[in-house]
Amino acid sequence: MRILAFDFGASSGRAIIGHFDGKKIELEEIHRFLNEPVEVNGQLYWDILRLYHELKQGIQKADKLGGADSMGIDTWGVDVGFIGKDGQLLANPFHYRSPHTENVLEELEKVMTMPELFAKTGLAFNKFNTLCQLVVMQKNANIALENADTVLFIPDLFTYFLTGEKVCEFSIASTSELIKPGKNEFCKEVFEAYGLKNKFPEIISPGKIVGELSSEVVAELNLQKNMPVVATLGHDTASAFLSVPKESENSAFLSSGTWSLLGMELDEPIMSEEARKAGYTNEGGLGNNIRFLKNIMGLWIIQECKRTWDKEGKNLSFAEIAEGAAKVEPCKYLINPDADEFYSPHDMPDKIVAFCKKSGGAVPQTVFEIARCVYDSLALAYKHNILALEKLTGRKISVLHIVGGGSNNDMLNRATASALGIRVTAGPGEGTALGNILCQLIALGKVKDAKEAREIVKNSTTIREYNPENSKVYDAAYDRYLKLM
Repeated sequence: MRILAFDFGASSGRAIIGHFDGKKIELEEIHRFLNEPVEVNGQLYWDILRLYHELKQGIQKADKLGGADSMGIDTWGVDVGFIGKDGQLLANPFHYRSPHTENVLEELEKVMTMPELFAKTGLAFNKFNTLCQLVVMQKNANIALENADTVLFIPDLFTYFLTGEKVCEFSIASTSELIKPGKNEFCKEVFEAYGLKNKFPEIISPGKIVGELSSEVVAELNLQKNMPVVATLGHDTASAFLSVPKESENSAFLSSGTWSLLGMELDEPIMSEEARKAGYTNEGGLGNNIRFLKNIMGLWIIQECKRTWDKEGKNLSFAEIAEGAAKVEPCKYLINPDADEFYSPHDMPDKIVAFCKKSGGAVPQTVFEIARCVYDSLALAYKHNILALEKLTGRKISVLHIVGGGSNNDMLNRATASALGIRVTAGPGEGTALGNILCQLIALGKVKDAKEAREIVKNSTTIREYNPENSKVYDAAYDRYLKLM
């Protein structure tokens, strides 16, 4: 079988065909493109029509290669598009890093406290959550919000463009702070409390066939073969989690990319005040299970550093940056990667230097010293959140499985194993696309469930292992790290 997956990340997207022989999947990347947000009048937007154009290019390339038996789309979470009564897109969607929600906490707390919101939705507060965006847009009398007939999350928006069908897939909806934890049900109390109208379609579970490509799309692209479009696990982290080669209930997962999403799979949400204070959140996955996880800043910081270095003519690949960082003394330079100053784009190396000066620690000067600072700090952030995860779940974590593009970073994987003091596995690197494909295969009845899907993952990819090498250095550095939080 040939399954087409579109994986839209925060900085790039790709179209990948998964060739499935019943036991393993071979991935073939057929299209890759940049995802560059656009800044206008001080706000940041997704160039959604350009991304849709790239999606159609991927479909056309797949068709020329023989077509596919189905396709599905995953993207980042929280952001939405607005459709008018005439069926047309009313505005470009805001980017979750757009500054319009900077002071949203004050607006939220005029109505409900953070403990009250967590009790309703099970979601940790982040200023980019969908609820936050809608509250700010409503306050600003945003025209698109006021005139929308339907609101769609980004993967569902693309599905609508392709099929004309409006759906709301569970995993992507679970990132919004608008639904009941683990339920295909919006939280009416939250909408009513903030005076918001619920314009989302009914929530559906992941792994449903929505329909085929519309006749207009087929004609425009001159396709030889139509295909069903599956509402796969629309949130990229949910897709990535399905690709984890899970060993036991004591396995922790880390989806490593622009964001680092660290957590475990659970049958029921954890709704304690301790979980809320620790910043843990209850998102959804296959079979409406719970992805109990923490958002950590991730490789965004390195990506932004590289953007600055490229402009300065220091054209190094990510692999070269990691290799150079591995030669720098470990844990000499530290930051808190989740500090507010690292959230926004531009001038990231200067922000790191300024943070180190302000905190009184050693100050990195070179590209590789700055990179080592970021990698070590991320490893210690993982340690901090693994310890919290053990306390909140009552489980002793025996292994951390890293998937996604960040799993290819050998230097960071070694630092993570040493910081955690446990075994770490790395791979698959294309975990999100692989999980997307596996969910489609489940929808088509070709794979039974998540357990069988993970056996296919093990057959389909090389999993690398790392054991602690330098734990004493990271243990000593951890106390310094805590003082930076």
